[in-house]
Amino acid sequence: MARYTGPVCRQCRREGLKLYLKGDKCFTDKCPVTRRNYAPGEHGQGRKKLSNYGVQLREKQKVRRYYGVSEKQFAKYFDMTDKMEGIAGENFLKILETRLDNVIYRLGLASSRAEARQLVNHGHFLVNGKKVDIASYLTSTGDEIEVKSKSTQSAKFKELVEGHQGSVPQWLNIDTENLKGKVVAEPSREDIELPIEEHLIVEWYSK
Repeated sequence: MARYTGPVCRQCRREGLKLYLKGDKCFTDKCPVTRRNYAPGEHGQGRKKLSNYGVQLREKQKVRRYYGVSEKQFAKYFDMTDKMEGIAGENFLKILETRLDNVIYRLGLASSRAEARQLVNHGHFLVNGKKVDIASYLTSTGDEIEVKSKSTQSAKFKELVEGHQGSVPQWLNIDTENLKGKVVAEPSREDIELPIEEHLIVEWYSK
């Protein structure tokens, strides 16, 4: 599936909730989900009862858009759960949470996952001292993520230091002053804020 290049706020409206794809705008009154809380398009305000298939599809699309993952990658991550112990749905979400772009966003080093992907692709981050420019890189417990010393001088990262709220999930640690973070544990199901019914995604891929 090709990368979506249209207005990202349409994706939030389609799923009927904020997916926080637009950074700071999502927390203001200008958020389209707040102003027009119905699906986009000519028939967006019509109410349609979804079939079981439709419910599963919407849940899959919601999570895929939330993390900004392509259809092919999304299916690949689900296949990885076959080799893992535990509950498939929770393991699937843990994999998505450990993507480098998501970790950087959760550390507060980017205002959205889309911005985090762009910053990673431009080579602004080191993982365990080595440059990693692949946003889908899966981090592990013990990994240290930091902004390259040259990049710390940019206006973008100076603003982050000044405006950082210091709130990160328990499985991450952040040293805001030095723009460094660390994965200290595996993410837990409780760390995921978006309302997700992962069993619907499991049902979708189990057909």
